[in-house]
Amino acid sequence: MPTSLGGLDEVDNLAWACPACNLSKSDRVEAHDPLSGDAVGLFSPRQLTWRDHFEWSGYQLVGRTPVGRALIPFLDLNSAKRLAIRGNEDLLGYFAGSDDPPV
Repeated sequence: MPTSLGGLDEVDNLAWACPACNLSKSDRVEAHDPLSGDAVGLFSPRQLTWRDHFEWSGYQLVGRTPVGRALIPFLDLNSAKRLAIRGNEDLLGYFAGSDDPPV
């Protein structure tokens, strides 16, 4: 929960994120499912299980649920740059490419 919306500035309320994702998220707590157009809460790794909401199709991240489908475009998780990075990670043996959270 963003501090601007009443969240606490404590470790239990903070999450690691890359700068691009952190700036994209800002103080927002919901995004829109591209299939239904409905607003849904953002994926919370402390409350939800990654594999319930996401899966891999090659280097593409695919949403299994409204929450997963909403987060992918919201944070541009399948951008050309991210796909290239995942491909290079795969060449080096670092790409998770399974039901594990993306690196």
